[in-house]
Amino acid sequence: MLKLKGCFTAIVTPFKNGKIDVDALRGIIRFQLKGGVSGIVPCGSTGEAATLSPEEYLEVIRLVVAEVKGRVAVMPGVGTNSTARSVEMARKVAALGVDGLLAIVPYYNKPTQGGMIAHFSAMARATRLPVVLYNIPGRTGVNMVPATVLTLRGNCPNIVGIKEASGNLDQVSEIINITDKDFSVMSGDDSLTLPMMAVGARGVISVVSNIAPARTAQMCGLFLDAKTGPAARLHHKLFPLIKSLFVETNPIPVKYAASLLGLCSCEPRLPLTPLTGRNRAALKKAMTDAGILQSC
Repeated sequence: MLKLKGCFTAIVTPFKNGKIDVDALRGIIRFQLKGGVSGIVPCGSTGEAATLSPEEYLEVIRLVVAEVKGRVAVMPGVGTNSTARSVEMARKVAALGVDGLLAIVPYYNKPTQGGMIAHFSAMARATRLPVVLYNIPGRTGVNMVPATVLTLRGNCPNIVGIKEASGNLDQVSEIINITDKDFSVMSGDDSLTLPMMAVGARGVISVVSNIAPARTAQMCGLFLDAKTGPAARLHHKLFPLIKSLFVETNPIPVKYAASLLGLCSCEPRLPLTPLTGRNRAALKKAMTDAGILQSC
């Protein structure tokens, strides 16, 4: 059963000379497991899923499942701006031994709320796995409103939570107010994880935990254990680093940060390009200040 709380890491997909770096991916997973995260999310926005071929996409998920060996939850990103293709993707991924699916709001098409309900209902019917909605209006161009979340939860019992990345704490509060106690809200914005947990979110699907898994997992765990003071101190320690990881489009900065830790190359796939020189020094300093990187 998927336990949607704590720190889930939306992992990067490492590339080497344009190909998936399988050895680096295995190392990334081991680093996450050692850090004590609750789950791993391959092939999301941070994993550059939009640039993966269908074969690469399934290869990454198979490798993650094989490396994790059931020790934590594996919840791949699924979904496109075509409902038919999204349903097919959900069926294929469900057969790979994953624990749940993170399903993004269709992008570019800008569906109505009714269109979202029909889209996610079709995806939920295509699998018995838990489905977690992913609302990120900055990338999709449209916001899923709380009433739509409530309708989907009522219509589809296997829709069990939402990754909320609207940046709107009022919206987060409303979702928590109107949904049942078994429905989990997870932060989709690292800088808002602690504020969202303060109003009832249960954790984060994180970018920063790519390079700080132990600290991000610890922060969530402390808050869930009602140790709010220590959790807040960790939040403030990580906050400058979090901001530096979004100076350019995600995952450009976090891939550079991962390269500084020796986890993988900083190579993204076009149309993304490596972190520009003017931002490299600032990110390196933020990592040093946070104690993630040793000073030279």
